[in-house]
This record gives sequence, C-alpha cells and structure tokens, in this order.
Amino acid sequence: MTSTRVEPQPSALAGGASGSVRRRRAYRQERNGPFFWVGIVILALIFVIPLLWMFLTSFRTVEDSRRIPISLIPDQLTLRAYKLLFADEQNPVFTWALNSLMAAVGHAVLVLVVASMAAFALARMKFPGQKVIFGIIIATMFVPGFIFLMPNYLMMDRLGWLDTLIALIVPGAAGAFGVFFLRQFFLAIPRELEESARVDGANSWQIFTRIILPISKPGLVTLGVLAFLGNWNDFIWPIFVLFSPERLTLPAGLSTLQGAYNIDYPVIMAGASVAAIPVLILYVFVQRYVIEGVATSGLKG
Repeated sequence: MTSTRVEPQPSALAGGASGSVRRRRAYRQERNGPFFWVGIVILALIFVIPLLWMFLTSFRTVEDSRRIPISLIPDQLTLRAYKLLFADEQNPVFTWALNSLMAAVGHAVLVLVVASMAAFALARMKFPGQKVIFGIIIATMFVPGFIFLMPNYLMMDRLGWLDTLIALIVPGAAGAFGVFFLRQFFLAIPRELEESARVDGANSWQIFTRIILPISKPGLVTLGVLAFLGNWNDFIWPIFVLFSPERLTLPAGLSTLQGAYNIDYPVIMAGASVAAIPVLILYVFVQRYVIEGVATSGLKG
C-alpha cells in the first residue's frame, strides 16, 4: 500500500496569500467604516456618562439630585456639597486622602519588590519544582478573595497591626497576579542579554538589578499602577481592619457620609469626585507605559 503526499499547489498558496490580503483589507475597511466609529462612540459614552453624572451631581442641590424625571444638566450650580465636605470637622477628607495615598503607594512599592523577585526566579532561573511552584501560584488566582478576609484579619490581630496603615500595605503584596504578569514580561527579554552579562562576570543579582529591571520599566509601571488603583479603591478590607475615624481611607471615610435615614447625594458625589482626581492624574502620566506593558507582557508564555 502506497501513500500519496499532496503537495500544496502554487495557485493554492497564491490563493491563501491573496485571501489573507483580502481579509486584512476587509478588516481595514471595516475598521474605517461608520459602524466601527459608532461602536467606539457608544463605548466611550458608556464609560464617560457615569463620571460626568457623578461630577455634575456634586454641583446640584439636594432637591435637584432627587428630582424625577432625572436630567443630566443641573437646574442650578452650587458649591454647597464641597463646602460641607471640606468644612465639616467630623469629615477629615484630607486626612482620609493622605491615608489612602500612603497606603496605596506603600502597597504598590511592596508589590513591585516581591513580584519582581519572584517573577525573575520563575522566568530566568532553573531549580527543582519550578513548574509545580508556578502552577500553585497560578491556582491561587482562581480562589475568591473573600476567602482570605478572615485569615488575614486574624493574622493582623496576632501581629498587632489592626487599625494601622500597615494592615493595608502588607496583605496581598505577594499576590499571584503580579508574579504571573512580570514573569510573562521577563520571558520576552532575549536570553542573549543575560548570557553576555554572565560572560562579563555578572551574577544573578546584578543581572536582575542592572539588566532585567531597567528593560522591564513598562511592565513594572503597569503593575505598580494596577496595585496602586486596587489599594486606592479598596473598600471592604479597610472597613474590616480600621476602626478610628482619623485612620480611615478615602473610600471607607466617604461611606460614613451616608446617613441611616437621609442621603445627601451631592456630598457623596463630591467626595467621589475628589477620590477620582488622583486616579485620573496618574492615568494621564503613565498611560503610555500601561499600554506598552500590557501589550508586551503577553508576547511569550
């Protein structure tokens, strides 16, 4: 019994190549078509309208914020909500913002230190059980975060860190996502750079600090921003571990503005607008690094 091998015909290859060109051309035409831009505008409005609504509501009166049917444009602009927010001594907004800033920055720095060292070991070094350890780390990403609330609370209690900012900085610093994200980024760095450094006499620590980290600036900035935003916006964990009003973070402190029987929506929206300003400023300055870091981290698995 003989087998017959079917060779691809030049016409078929030409047809495949021309088919690929046609698909790219069709995709380019579709991208430049009206439906593409209509979809982009709709998506932009979905994300922008809630922010615009929050900002405009902070300038409304209480009666206007409860009016039905609702309207996007306020009937009367007023600074009442911001005056109440910053003038009330029972609402130390600046202290809450400073607590959030210190906790978020400290947490982001600690995440970068732990995740970069762990990712370097998993991506650039060889040791027994490396794949098993990485698999266990990845498996923890599928465990719901609420499961860790009580163990972390008991740990903070034993260490005497309750009602301190350390309780917001340390837990979660060794998260699986940061290790996975930077490992993917480190894998994309050419091995030739590391081999050349070893030929010149560099050890693993020198390669890590002088070659890997400077090259990985977009990935480090991206992870730092994600860790900062996660800690800045966290609401549940600060409520668990902080008890003193002056120790609260901004999201936890803003929740105290809501009364049991009366809700002043303009004041709450004013606080939310203040909380969103640092995030928007951070995004403006690091947007380029974030896009580059996310695009580069998935090049190699």
